[in-house]
Amino acid sequence: MRYRDHPTVEVSEKFAADPAAIWALITDITLPTRFSPELQRVEWLNDADHVEVGARFRGHNHHPALGDWQTECRVIECEPPTRWVYEVAFDEPFATWGFEVDPDKDGGATVRQWARMGPGPSGLTPAIERMPEKEGRIIARRLAEWENGMRANLAGLRDMLTD
Repeated sequence: MRYRDHPTVEVSEKFAADPAAIWALITDITLPTRFSPELQRVEWLNDADHVEVGARFRGHNHHPALGDWQTECRVIECEPPTRWVYEVAFDEPFATWGFEVDPDKDGGATVRQWARMGPGPSGLTPAIERMPEKEGRIIARRLAEWENGMRANLAGLRDMLTD
């Protein structure tokens, strides 16, 4: 597995809930802060206050091995009520994240959260440059962390929808 190939991870879960209620929750940019051990808080930037193409927000993150950092994110796709996607960047995007809602004929929906690494350099880049022979393991470990965070988001979403 190589960073340059833009590795991707995705999780999905079927919900017996109104797709509009799901959409309202997944477009709340603070949702992951409730369940993520890494994303500590988020804030809208430049007078933005909802998900729409071009809207920006800042994430405040913490990771035991990587320390504290902030990222600026920009919504690059928004197709209400089924899909929204944002890029995470310093200068060049180093990750793209998305949520999708696929309504089913029973009134529920399947929710997907996914993320793709690259193309720009990320916090993994220095480690990969120091230990190129471990690139696959470094990436696999980070993707596993992302996947665990996504699973926590969907579990939290499930709990919110059943309360």
